[in-house]
Amino acid sequence: MTEAEKRQLDEQGYIIVPEFMDDHLLRELRVQVEALFEQEGENAGHEFRQEPFARRLANLVDKGEIFEQVVADSRLLVYLSHVLNGSFKLSSLNARSTNPYAPEAQPLHVDMGVLPDEIGPRVFNSVWLLDDFTEENGATRLIPGSHLWGRLPQDVLKDPTAPHPQEILVLAPAGSVAIYNAHVWHGGTANQTGRHRRALHAFYVRRDLPQQQWQKKLLSAETQARVSPMTRYLLALDDPMNDQLCAEGSGRSGFLK
Repeated sequence: MTEAEKRQLDEQGYIIVPEFMDDHLLRELRVQVEALFEQEGENAGHEFRQEPFARRLANLVDKGEIFEQVVADSRLLVYLSHVLNGSFKLSSLNARSTNPYAPEAQPLHVDMGVLPDEIGPRVFNSVWLLDDFTEENGATRLIPGSHLWGRLPQDVLKDPTAPHPQEILVLAPAGSVAIYNAHVWHGGTANQTGRHRRALHAFYVRRDLPQQQWQKKLLSAETQARVSPMTRYLLALDDPMNDQLCAEGSGRSGFLK
């Protein structure tokens, strides 16, 4: 990380890294994601969450080896370690594809609805752009610096779906990755075009929080046997405290709603 990147993450809460994915990885991720949408059909995303104006996929670490490259990318882990002070694990890897002409924007929100505590930040997200993000196609919006306000948008905004005077759009070409402290207020915007707007969301939490998707419970025995020691650590597969946190938080389904 450069000093400028550290400063922007600390003060503004986000950075956008262009050309993070090479052409091969971008192409393969697009192919795999579209194949999964086709394969899962109307059930896509049902394990965790579905939306009326977007396609979703969940539990992606278990749905192709290529997704292991995403969650364990060494460059991403540098940014992640900076935000979460060296204590982190994967919470979930999902895909979200805003439908053509989707009329509704997501409300501004903070991931998992949590605020920083006396230790510091607790959540981190990265949006992997599989398509260009433009003003018209549902790009993510962020409120720079809002991770420092110590407030949740739904507690102070009359309408979290309305435009915010301080918002910026993540405008970047496919292959970029938007990295942010997930206490920053953010949400997707409406897609006014005739094409899907696709992205992966690699979401991490501090190790004292439950995973949004309990990886040990959801991943197949084959996947768990295949992953590297570093990836096992990121997935918290051998972490008794994580098992306890997830058992209390998500119960039998393995998904924290």
